[in-house]
Amino acid sequence: MAKQNHGASMFYMLLLFFTWGFLTELDGALIPYLKGLFELTNFQSSLVASAFFIAFFVASLPSSWLLNRIGYHKGIIVGLVIMAAGSWLFYPASAIISYPLFLGAIFVLASGVTLLQVAANPYVARLGEPEKASNRLNLAQGFNSVAKMIAPLAGSYFILRGLAGLSPSEQAEAVQMPYLVLGALLLLLAVIFRFLKLPEVVETAESTNEAEGESVWKKPHLIKGAVAIFLYVGAEVTIASFLVIYLSENIFPALPEFQSYIAGLTEEKDQIAKFREIGARYLPFYWGGLMVGRLGGSYILKFISSQKLLRVAAIACVLLMLGFSVSSGYLAMWLLIGTGLFLSIMWSNIFTLAIANLGPQTSRGSGVLVAAIVGGALLPPLQGLMADSSIGLHHSFLITIVCFVYIAWYGWKGFKH
Repeated sequence: MAKQNHGASMFYMLLLFFTWGFLTELDGALIPYLKGLFELTNFQSSLVASAFFIAFFVASLPSSWLLNRIGYHKGIIVGLVIMAAGSWLFYPASAIISYPLFLGAIFVLASGVTLLQVAANPYVARLGEPEKASNRLNLAQGFNSVAKMIAPLAGSYFILRGLAGLSPSEQAEAVQMPYLVLGALLLLLAVIFRFLKLPEVVETAESTNEAEGESVWKKPHLIKGAVAIFLYVGAEVTIASFLVIYLSENIFPALPEFQSYIAGLTEEKDQIAKFREIGARYLPFYWGGLMVGRLGGSYILKFISSQKLLRVAAIACVLLMLGFSVSSGYLAMWLLIGTGLFLSIMWSNIFTLAIANLGPQTSRGSGVLVAAIVGGALLPPLQGLMADSSIGLHHSFLITIVCFVYIAWYGWKGFKH
């Protein structure tokens, strides 16, 4: 790939990371929105995250196969078109007011995001000097986090605002226009990418042990990295999925200063709906921590190795969650939100450690890692079951400690070839 193309190509990749970050984190508003619309339990509402992230497991390896046939550039265009189709499916789902159709629309949209993930992550990692791959991915993930910080505010304003006192049919209409507009913008972006001149990344074998026919399943550092991705995404999504619900049901009702927000609302469900709208405004602090950490991580990696930074961040998350478990009120809220700062650098560092020295098998390795994002589909329902049990929502967050302990181990020994 010609060096002069790196800057322009990186700009377009940053735009993609921003786009799917925004759409992914709209789930932060969709989960409380659908919980209120259909009067769901914590477990049932967590199926929104499951529908989104199960697509990564189902579609990642087919996406890898497709990319090997049509290339990264065309794969990106196809992914954007699929995402547009998924966005438009929200209209019939809301018109019929069907929870299964909502989940189906989310799955289709996420399948397009999966294709973009499989294409864009290794593309960015190989868009320049190999030793700076983690820096580039941290930068790209930083832009992804900017979008995730903006999305909850958009969701609070365009989806959750003013739902108190509305009938189910009126509440259902809240998602129609936002997703119709998003679908049109995604299709426009696909057209723009159709006419861009992006250079293709050509994979080359880096050693005689990395022959084309060698299975990626024989790479232990890749497989252990996939487990780390599974647990990392599960922890990140679990916290993001239940944060607004936790604030609206466990924190705000007990704080006198929030009572003014529900003045005149006598029905408890209307009060909770108002607290959900307010709670969505705090979710950007969580994603803001990820943004700051990822952008700062690119600089910190100039001084320490990616594996050392990974294990320090994981240990910090363990300490924060232990503190959260024995606290309440504002302290509990900010300890939980604070995990975002240290979660920030985990994806890029795990990813680059796991695909190191895969050569021509890089796209297949990327597919394995993206398939591991299914952790975001499985851990939230598990937490939902815990939250609905005698454990309660507060202590159900402790499931994430198991995730962080393994990630710390991967940054210590698991990454070794």
